[in-house]
Amino acid sequence: MPQNAHLAFEGKKAVITGASRGIGRSIALAFAEAGADVGIAARTESDLEQLVADIQAMGRRCLAVQCDVTNPEQVNHMVTTLLAGLGGVDILVNNAGSAGSHKFLDHPDDLWHRMLAANLTSVYYVCKALIPQFIERRSGRIITIASIASRVGGRYMAAYAASKHGVLGLTRALATEMLPYNVTVNAICPGYVNTPMTDNSIRNISTFTGMSEAQARETLAKTSPQNRLIEPEEIAALALFLAQESSKGITGQAINVDGGGIMS
Repeated sequence: MPQNAHLAFEGKKAVITGASRGIGRSIALAFAEAGADVGIAARTESDLEQLVADIQAMGRRCLAVQCDVTNPEQVNHMVTTLLAGLGGVDILVNNAGSAGSHKFLDHPDDLWHRMLAANLTSVYYVCKALIPQFIERRSGRIITIASIASRVGGRYMAAYAASKHGVLGLTRALATEMLPYNVTVNAICPGYVNTPMTDNSIRNISTFTGMSEAQARETLAKTSPQNRLIEPEEIAALALFLAQESSKGITGQAINVDGGGIMS
């Protein structure tokens, strides 16, 4: 970060969903380190408590709300609580999501509905709850953590890819509607990231293919031309960039972070 990065978001308030681990945790810590007060939401209360302690140790305010973002009542409660506690929200990072895979033949309907709820409908609910406040303030930043699966398809990921493609469509539609209000809406599209979610994918690959977990991890790393997993701090750095005042000309975009796998 630049030498004065700790001042970049002083006085700003950022809300991050799915903040208890992985990418969300890195983003919450990055905004706090850059001076923002932070509101965090996730399903696992114990992980939230640890993150609150870590952010407060930086001297920043942090409020946590346990929330399942697929439940609109819980989302509305979360937003109401954080708006009151923080005194407004300047930045929203939709990070909560889930992954799952299955060949399309005999694809479970439950997996389809779970992927759309976790990755797409949840973003709809959170944006719907917070956008009136952004419009009233006539400013704001909305950043959604999508996926390279928002840009391309792949085997055994019909439900996941459909949900992430939907996120990109929602991002572009909202970006257009928010133009009169100085609210930007963008998506970050990571490849495989070194997170607990990817660890779960590695275990699944190992179970279904007979590979060792080390071989499965190497297989995922090789999907990137850089032959590595992306680190969550790389995604956090891009989220900070998109939230800056100097990035106000960037909206409706999907930015890939995949080591050069997709160059478009």
